[in-house]
Amino acid sequence: MFNKKSILITGGTGYFGRNFVKHLLDNYSPLKIVVFSRDEQKQYQLQNKFKEHKKKDILRFFIGDIRDQSRLSMAFDGIDIVVHAAALKHVPATEYNPMECVKTNILGAQNIIEASLNNNIKKVVALSTDKAANPINIYGASKLVSDKLFVAANNLTGKKKISFSVVRYGNVFGSTGSVVPFFKSIAESGDTIFPITDRKMTRFIITIKEGIDFVVKALKEMKGGEVFIPKIPSMRIVDLAEAISKKNSIKVIGIRPGEKLHEVLCPKDSAHLTLEFKDYYIITPSILFYGKKNIFIKNNSGEEGKKVPTNFEYNSEGNDDFLPVNTIKKMLNKI
Repeated sequence: MFNKKSILITGGTGYFGRNFVKHLLDNYSPLKIVVFSRDEQKQYQLQNKFKEHKKKDILRFFIGDIRDQSRLSMAFDGIDIVVHAAALKHVPATEYNPMECVKTNILGAQNIIEASLNNNIKKVVALSTDKAANPINIYGASKLVSDKLFVAANNLTGKKKISFSVVRYGNVFGSTGSVVPFFKSIAESGDTIFPITDRKMTRFIITIKEGIDFVVKALKEMKGGEVFIPKIPSMRIVDLAEAISKKNSIKVIGIRPGEKLHEVLCPKDSAHLTLEFKDYYIITPSILFYGKKNIFIKNNSGEEGKKVPTNFEYNSEGNDDFLPVNTIKKMLNKI
């Protein structure tokens, strides 16, 4: 699918982006991989990371901000596939700076769509978050709007052969700025206290490898307009704390600005639109795409999905699959 294709990753120097670049270099033979991001220092570090790679010459580094539509259009020239991973993601920071979140996550998403349409991109997958389902914070609300923009973009394509879809999953285990490196830094510093919002708190967890594999799967299966959601385990934050250090005690600090106790991937209000496949769910569009078949019950691999019950909700608290402490320890050792 990626061989002899040109791929661009927005936010390409972030945790997902740099791992996705490595996956492409190690497993495929693209014409070029364009890393689009606004941080020249991280681009320099990524260039150095791959300077000995045998396919390093297909890498391109493009400094720019997704808020800048003209810069995006320039970067998208000659691109076949776009994976949109750029976003403002820090929940408390975006609560205090909501308009900056809107400029990047919403206006930036529209810029991606317009640049894709103007440059005849073939496939666009936008990365979303569980916080976009039943959002209570500006980050989640902005990503919900972004999701809606990418879904509705399939009505703007006309005769162009371009598809837009969304991938929504939970916390990436060990990602930059997440709770795993935060707790590990506390334990390594010799501090004896883990600050935790609530002992009941749960989160959906996915490894970076699983996240990348799922994006690749979505690119293969997408017809345009779907929100792809993987079946993934949940984790209790108190179990993570125990896995990192049994010596540390827990201090309950209460809810932070914009924080939830539990997360949702498939909201109950979307159950009538949700189809279940073996390893994932899709939320189908609530709107019709004119001139298109709008048939999602069977994926491109021939697997047939089934409708979920009318009261179905996929949330981290009621998940059937929870990571035990021993498994979390094994995952920590692999980071």
